[in-house]
Amino acid sequence: MRLVVAPDKFRGSASASAIVGAVERAAADAGWDADGLPLADGGEGMLEAFGGPNRESVVTGPLGDPVTAGWRLDRKTATIEMAQASGLSIIGGAEANDPVAATTYGTGELIDLAVQRGANRVRIGVGGSATTDGGLGALRAMHPVQRFRGVELLVACDVRTRFTDAAEVFGPQKGASPAQVELLRRRLERLVQVYIDDYGVDVSDSPGAGAAGGLAGGLASLGAKLLPGFELIADERALADHVEGADLVVTGEGLLDEQSFEGKVVGGVLELAAELGVPALVVCGAAEVDVPSGVTLLSLSEMFGEERSWDDTLGCVHEAVTAELTARGSTR
Repeated sequence: MRLVVAPDKFRGSASASAIVGAVERAAADAGWDADGLPLADGGEGMLEAFGGPNRESVVTGPLGDPVTAGWRLDRKTATIEMAQASGLSIIGGAEANDPVAATTYGTGELIDLAVQRGANRVRIGVGGSATTDGGLGALRAMHPVQRFRGVELLVACDVRTRFTDAAEVFGPQKGASPAQVELLRRRLERLVQVYIDDYGVDVSDSPGAGAAGGLAGGLASLGAKLLPGFELIADERALADHVEGADLVVTGEGLLDEQSFEGKVVGGVLELAAELGVPALVVCGAAEVDVPSGVTLLSLSEMFGEERSWDDTLGCVHEAVTAELTARGSTR
C-alpha cells in the first residue's frame, strides 16, 4: 500500500519536511510505502518545498542591517523566499519593526544575484514580510530593470489582497499604527501611478498584488506572473502525478481553520485527492473546523492534549498516524 505525504508546516512547532519524516516513519512501522512531498502556499516554507537552500548571500535586511539569506539555484531556476531577506521574523516581530521604513531592497538583491548567477527563471515566495513598500525597494535593487526582460519571474502569492489594500489588511500585523496605515495606503496609491508611468502597468486591480505589502505588485510591474502559491508549488512538484493511484494521501498543518480551504495546502490537497478518487487523512495540531465528508481527521491536541501536541509534535504525529495506518492495513 502506498501513501503520499503532502503537508504544510505546523507553524511554531515543526517544518513540513519534519512532518513528512514523522509520517514516513509511521508508514514504515505500519508496513506502508510512503512518498513524501513537503508543500507550502507561497509563504514561509516554499524554499523547503523545493529542497531547501543551497546558496547563502548577505543582503540588506528590512531595516537596513545586513542579513544572511538562504536561497536555491537548480540549473537555471532559482527559488527565493522574501522572508529570508525582508521578513518580519528577522527583526524580532512587529514590536521591533518600523513599518514605514521597512524595505524589500534585500529581496531585490537576491533576485538580482540569482540572475547574475545564471538563473533565467525565478520563483519568489512572498509570505512573512515586514514591509509595505509596494516593492519599490526591490525594484531599486534590481536597477536597471531592463536586464530582467528575458527572465521569467513567478510570484507565489498566499493571499489575493489588492495592491492598495495591503496597508489596511497587513499593516497592523507589521506594527503599523492607524496613522501609519493611512500613510502607507497613500504611498501605495502613489506607487500605482509611478508604475503606470514608468512601466506602463496598472497593478491596482490585480488579485494578489498586495502580497508582502505590495512586493507582488511591484514585481508585476516588471512583467512577473502572480500565481496562487499552492497551485504553483503543486504544479512544479508534480503533485497530481504522485497522488494518482495512491491508496491514501496524508496532509496537514498546525491549525486547521476556515483559511485552510482558501488557497492553502490542506484544501488544495484534499480537492486534488477528491478529483482523483484517493482517500485522504488530515493531521493537525488543533482543529477549529471540520473536514469534508469522507476525510479522516486526526487532531493532535484532542488525542494527546495541547501541551504534548506542542512539545512533542513529531512524536504525536508518528504515534497517531502509525495507529491509523495499522488499522487501515488490518481491514484490507
